[in-house]
Amino acid sequence: MPVIDSCTVESCAYNRQRECHALAITVGNTDGARCETFFDTDMKGGDPENLGHVGACRMVDCVHNVSLECQAPGIVVGYQQDHVVDCLTYQT
Repeated sequence: MPVIDSCTVESCAYNRQRECHALAITVGNTDGARCETFFDTDMKGGDPENLGHVGACRMVDCVHNVSLECQAPGIVVGYQQDHVVDCLTYQT
């Protein structure tokens, strides 16, 4: 599974110092390449000893998507248009 190289969404429960610590995230929905695992709370979750990975990707038109699995060596998650949490590595 590709590692999440960085995440600038510091309000996410899985973010510690711009690193994602969710075991695996899901990317994509009908609105675009959203990080569907994003959860805005002060409580911190995930595994602080390991970096997060991409578990599933629903962006079938992405060049990195093979059978709904991301094949990029790593991804970046951040804000798209200053309010939407997206996979910034997504490309068609």
